[in-house]
Amino acid sequence: TTHTSFISTSNSPFASNTFVSIYTMGSSRISLRPFRLTDVDDILLWASDDRVTRFIQWDTLTTKEEALSFIKEVCIPQPWYLSICIDDRSIGFLWVIHPAMSDCLHEKVNEAADIGYAIAVEYWGQGIATKALKMAIPQVFNDFPQIVKIIA
Repeated sequence: TTHTSFISTSNSPFASNTFVSIYTMGSSRISLRPFRLTDVDDILLWASDDRVTRFIQWDTLTTKEEALSFIKEVCIPQPWYLSICIDDRSIGFLWVIHPAMSDCLHEKVNEAADIGYAIAVEYWGQGIATKALKMAIPQVFNDFPQIVKIIA
C-alpha cells in the first residue's frame, strides 16, 4: 500500500509543496521525505561507504560535520533531494534535477529531468530503491508537466 501526502515547502520559489510518500513492505515502511538535521548519524552510516558513493557526483562523507553540511547546504535547499527511509531512518538519497526545480546547470529548455539514488549497501537487492523511484516518478510528472521524460 502506498500513501502520499503533501507538506509545505515555503522556502521553495517554484512549488507550494513537496510530497512525502510511504509504502509498506512486509513489516517495514519505506518512505521518501525531506532530509532533517537529525538524519546526520544515519546519513554518515551510508554516505561514508565508498561502495555507495562510487557512482555519484559527490565525495564520500567522512565526518559528522561533513554530513551535517551536506544536509544543510545540499539537501534541505532542494525539495526534490529526498531521504529514502525505512521506518523513518535515512538509508539513502533520491534526487531529481530539472531547471524548473531549482537553479540547476541544465539548459532551461530541457524537457528531461535527471533522477538518481544512493542507498546503503545492506539494502541493495531488496527492491527498495526501485520502490522509491516508483513513488517519486509519478509525482515529478504531476508537479512539473513540462517534464516529458526522466533520465537515470
